[in-house]
Amino acid sequence: MSPTLRLAGAPLPLVGRARAYVCGITPYDTTHLGHAATFVWADVASRVLRRVGVEVVSCRNVTDVDDVLDAAAERAGARFDSFAAVGQFRFDQDMAALGVRPPTHEPRAHNHVGGVVALAAALVERGAAYERDGAVLFRAGQVAAPPVPADPDETSREEPWPDADDPDDALVWRPATPGEAAWPSPWGDGRPGWHAECAAMALTVLGPAVDLHIGGADLRHPHHTHQAAMAEAVTQVRPFARARLHVGTVRIDGRKMAKSEGNLLLVGELLENHPAAAVRLLLLDRPWARAWDVVPGALDQAAARLERLYAAAARHGGAEAAADAVRERLLDDLDVPGALAVAEEDGGLAARTALAVLGLS
Repeated sequence: MSPTLRLAGAPLPLVGRARAYVCGITPYDTTHLGHAATFVWADVASRVLRRVGVEVVSCRNVTDVDDVLDAAAERAGARFDSFAAVGQFRFDQDMAALGVRPPTHEPRAHNHVGGVVALAAALVERGAAYERDGAVLFRAGQVAAPPVPADPDETSREEPWPDADDPDDALVWRPATPGEAAWPSPWGDGRPGWHAECAAMALTVLGPAVDLHIGGADLRHPHHTHQAAMAEAVTQVRPFARARLHVGTVRIDGRKMAKSEGNLLLVGELLENHPAAAVRLLLLDRPWARAWDVVPGALDQAAARLERLYAAAARHGGAEAAADAVRERLLDDLDVPGALAVAEEDGGLAARTALAVLGLS
């Protein structure tokens, strides 16, 4: 039988390999705990699948063509690409410290602008996009949106493009303003739209469809919705993603962790005073889709639980059935709390299996 991962109650049978697209960072700032949650969970999903014999081909993009990054680079007096490279280096250091394995592929948006131009032309040819004064707009207003989440933190927001046929229509290409990095296109010098960058990189690296589409809950809509819809409109392959892993929002005092809120917990600073495995366990010891608040003492509690797990793993022996139970918990909606409960109770092989698969050993 082929191994089956269940996500949100739906089975995801896999044969041979899994293609995973992970929405990466815009490298203009340091990594905070909210960022880290997505990438640690993506790493665990890959580790669980590899444990049961599935080859994982992962693609985690770098959005280094972005208005916010350009503005940060300008303030620093640096070129956008060199500024992004420094941010990427710091991010990679944080990920390595947290035990997040590098992805198979790590495309950078500035290397895939030609792919966005090709995507835009194909969408226009399909009648799924239109040109308007140097911009190319995807007819996203015709795309069925997912149910509106009760949590406003689970929706990303974009300003409507002036003169769009529908305010929900999404930019595939837009004219550059003076001073911005720009690239040639049939519609004039310009820049890619955000959703189109991810669509072009995913199609180039992984092909017309993926098994897992991974990102923070705030990317659910419109980013992932429109990325998938652009890809489907061009390839006619549906669905673009067989399953989605939208990781719950990390909050402090009920407010989403964000630079605009001034409430960041930076990974680098946390690692100065806490073991990396404790930070990783803090992110994982909960249902992956649930939003949660970081409370005082949470890292100390995670460190204490980690020590209990290490003590359990040091016990001799352990039943193979218990280790199998750990794997089954993890295949059932990445149930880390359930797997850790088995590990603590049975110890030995079960605890060692949990620690190894979760990247905590």
